[in-house]
Amino acid sequence: MSDEINTVEVGDEATGSESKVRCEACPIRCFIRPGRTGSCDRYGNVDGVLIRMDPVTILELTKERGGAVVPFVSSGGDWDGRLVRGDVFVTGAGAGTTYPDYKPAPLIVSSDVEGVDTITVVSEGIFSYCSARVKIDTDRYVGPEQAVVHSGNEAVGMVTTGEYGSQMLSIGGVNHLTGGTKPEGLATMRTLLALCQGEAVELYVEGGSHLTVQAGVAPVIDGEVEKLMRVGCGSATVGMFAKTWSQIVDEVVVVDDHITGVLTEHQAGAVLGMAPSGIKVIGRRSTPGRYFNIAEPGGGWGGTTLTDPLAILGPFQSKKGARPGLRLLMVSTTGESSAYFVLDENLIPQPAEMPVLVQASVERIRANCEPALTSVLFVAGAGGSLRAGVTTEPIRLTRSVRSRIARVTCGGAPVYVWPGGGITFMVDVTRVPKGSFGFVPTPAIVAPIEFTMSRQDYTDLGGHASAIRTVDSVLREERVRMLPASAIHALD
Repeated sequence: MSDEINTVEVGDEATGSESKVRCEACPIRCFIRPGRTGSCDRYGNVDGVLIRMDPVTILELTKERGGAVVPFVSSGGDWDGRLVRGDVFVTGAGAGTTYPDYKPAPLIVSSDVEGVDTITVVSEGIFSYCSARVKIDTDRYVGPEQAVVHSGNEAVGMVTTGEYGSQMLSIGGVNHLTGGTKPEGLATMRTLLALCQGEAVELYVEGGSHLTVQAGVAPVIDGEVEKLMRVGCGSATVGMFAKTWSQIVDEVVVVDDHITGVLTEHQAGAVLGMAPSGIKVIGRRSTPGRYFNIAEPGGGWGGTTLTDPLAILGPFQSKKGARPGLRLLMVSTTGESSAYFVLDENLIPQPAEMPVLVQASVERIRANCEPALTSVLFVAGAGGSLRAGVTTEPIRLTRSVRSRIARVTCGGAPVYVWPGGGITFMVDVTRVPKGSFGFVPTPAIVAPIEFTMSRQDYTDLGGHASAIRTVDSVLREERVRMLPASAIHALD
């Protein structure tokens, strides 16, 4: 897509052939020539008629396939807690939008699901208020918290707080989409769309790393593919493998940027009756056997700058248990870095060949690490246009979602709805059918959304009852794309 957001005539002054059609699916309001599509490529002029170019995506959810329609709670109180099952589930992908806000959703579908008269309100939301939470499984340093994340030359997000074994990014948000320059907004839109569509995206963190991230794929950090997510922090690793180590070595240091663990000082070593080793770790001691701030964050041992693990050790102390021949294992939280030492007559660690049993313990750490992946959660706020497409009383929809009378999905995939005001939801993009996300150059991201409830509940919240259609009519009259439930990894 070029930097020009409009590839067709727009606005009230557009002139020319009467065969042009005006699209009202977003605020751009393109005039589209015959055989052309609008700036979003979603709507086109086919023989003088405005057509949604992509077919409606419908999931085949048969009992034989094990597909499950999302459960809902009936306000009548007669739902027994089972997952509601049916033959098909109409998603918002390809359905079109409710713009300009006052009209019903493009598809309001009724179906009989195990004897329950069910309504699913189907639409594509245009989300200016949206972002992606990107979880990168790595101990490697990607950049300081609050550092700006760039796509090309434009700011598109920031680094947020690190989590257990992962670094976190927030990409997008309304301030980047609409609050900055036009190039910034377009770059943010492109980045969000690529992430949501499962494509690889190159990013740069100010003061940090170059990243290549893709949902469901191992991250690439400064050109190196990340392989393993750590088994735990240094302290947790000591606890998990202490019993094995107590039989084959005299001391273990598990090097970690956050919490470095020392076996003999750790509670696990004490409970197992291990003798003190006289070790001295350079760092801030927290509780026995747990140390903070041993080194700066980086791409070395355990997510630190260390290339030589002995750099964090002071002189061994004979008065506190150090002795010649003491066996020392130093290892990272993934087992990818490890070294074995034996104290000489001067109590100085000397490199030694790692015994088979010690090597096996290192391999055991690796075997208990999960593969490093990138996870992408799309986060969006369902605002006025979406709610107006469901009901003439938007507050009733919000309340019904909170009380779980209406269930929200995104392309048929389960979502998490945040507590508090509005309908802010998150969805794993790998569970949304491929090709479901789009854009409008306002700029904003387009994503499918569905609200499912009983017909009685839909009537009670002031729904557009006159716009209800049967599933059969949708299958008969619309261009549809049928996918098995496995396309979204089988709904929960």
